[in-house]
Order: sequence, then structure tokens, then C-alpha cells
Amino acid sequence: MSHPRDVLLGAQARTGSLPVCDHYSGVEARMRKSLQLQAEMAQEFGTCVFDVTLDCEDGAPVGLEAQHARLVAQLALQAAPGARVAARVHPVDHPAFANDVATIAGEAGHRLCHVMVPKVESVDDVLQAERALDRASTARVPLHVLIESPAAVRQAFEIAAHPRVQSLSFGLMDFVSAHGGAIPARGMTSAGQFAHPLVVRAKLEIAAACHAHGKVPSHCVVTEFTDTAAMQDAASRAANELGYTRMWSIHPAQIRPILQAFAPLQEDIENASKIIAAAADADWAPISFDGTLHDRASYRFYWQVLERAHSTGRALPAAVQRWFAEPAAFS
Repeated sequence: MSHPRDVLLGAQARTGSLPVCDHYSGVEARMRKSLQLQAEMAQEFGTCVFDVTLDCEDGAPVGLEAQHARLVAQLALQAAPGARVAARVHPVDHPAFANDVATIAGEAGHRLCHVMVPKVESVDDVLQAERALDRASTARVPLHVLIESPAAVRQAFEIAAHPRVQSLSFGLMDFVSAHGGAIPARGMTSAGQFAHPLVVRAKLEIAAACHAHGKVPSHCVVTEFTDTAAMQDAASRAANELGYTRMWSIHPAQIRPILQAFAPLQEDIENASKIIAAAADADWAPISFDGTLHDRASYRFYWQVLERAHSTGRALPAAVQRWFAEPAAFS
């Protein structure tokens, strides 16, 4: 029997799905702890539920960028089998960019799930990053890009259309700062970022650009990392109101609230399971379920509910478990 992913998503399925949480750390001790936590939670949930992105842009001490890049490469190589490890390099116009890519992708490209490029302003920046990656490694490492200015937001659709780009992230702090005080400081808070029209507009443009081209929109940070309620609320609003399917974490305490906010409700998982199982039994022809007609358009929606449930570590009903029967990460 054909796999639902191939039947319903087609070419889009080849891009794969991403964990809903992307966790950033740049200090050596925290990078090591993040990789250990990733392994522990993969055992707990039976799948890798968040990426670990090792950070050069904010993590490298000034003047020691080359040493930090070597450390990131070493940590990626030392990560457990099945670990999803990425690296954020410096912007393409930074003096350390070329060495970051040459060192990290050159030594550990085959272990990277993606490379994050910050402060991308246009497709030209994407092309420059792609050329640097191709010079450094034969591995086709996906690019994730960080949109951080009004000009970059305007280019979001063109950037998302590039085939090497897998995900777009929104850089809240730099975006607000780029407005020269026109957006108040509250626009950088967990609540204010959902209230200011310019910030909300930018988030919506990025999400729309991603969905137009089958890419993953990744929501920005919440800096009040000790406020679990604020984190939970922001993650829920990003997922339910703005169309984001992934979010940044900058503290281990933020990971579980993100997983919870982006996970489907159990009743939705049960309903999706019944519909997909019935559709498979009908060889994906239209069916009537509880008096409602379903076809491949709705099947696609319900299959993606199940994929999101699996990626957030939720238990799946027996009727669909066969399609997710893969070895757990770090096993």
C-alpha cells in the first residue's frame, strides 16, 4: 500500500517535515547540555521533538570566531546518531561567514540538518550562502534564513521560492530595532509583538510566503524565558492565529511549552486517524464520514494533523501507527 505522505503530499513530501521547536544555544556548556536534552527527550517521546542549532552569530566571542566554528563542527560530529543538529553562521557580509561555512559544513556537513543564515535581505544573499555551502561540502544541506528587516520582509516570497531554502524565521528584535524607534519597546515583548500592526504584518507576510512555496514558517523568540504562561500564550497564538508551524526556543524551559502549543488536540488526532484509515481502505477515493464528504483535499489536512502529532511526541491511535513505525532517534 502506498504511504499517505507520498499519495497526499507528492513532491512536497520530499522536503520532509521539521520538528516544531528549534532550540538555540551558543555557549559550549549549554550546547552540550542541549544535545544531551535532545537525546533524553527523543527517548521519552520516541522521536526527535526539537532541533538543536549551535550558534555562531551570538555565541562566538569577538575575535574567536574561528575557534568557535571549530567547536561547533566538533560538537556536530560528536552528536548521537539520529540527532538533528544545525548551525547558525554569521551573516553573509560578516568577515567570519566564509570561514564559518568552510569549517562547519566542510567538517560536519553530513551531520547537519540545516544551516541557518541570519540577516538575509534578498535572494542574492541566499545564492551567496548556497555557493559557499557547495564549495565546502558535497552534502546538500538545507538553508534556513532569518528575516530581520522591513526590506527583507518585502522579499520574503522570492526568498521562500528558492529551492534550497527550507524554512524562514522571523527576527523580532532586529526587525523592531530597524524601525528607528517607530515601534515602541513593547513590540519586542511576548504580548506586544502580537499587538503592533507592523510586527503582526511582517509575521503574516513571512508565514504566507512559506505556505505559498511549501516551506516552514518559524516563529521568533520570547525573551521572557522564565514566564511559562507568556511562553505558552505566544506559542499558541503563533500556531493558531498566524499560521506558524515551528518556533524558536532560547532556554530549555521553553521547549515543552512549544511542543504543547503546537501539538494537535487529542480529539483532533482521533478524528484524523479515523478519516485517514478509512481513506486508505478506500484507496484514497472520496468517502462519507459521519455524514460529511471527504476527498484528497481534506485527507491532506488530516494527514498533516497526524504528522504534527507524531513530531510533537503525541501518542497515535493503532489504526495509523504503521505509517509512523520508524526507529526512534538515538536508539
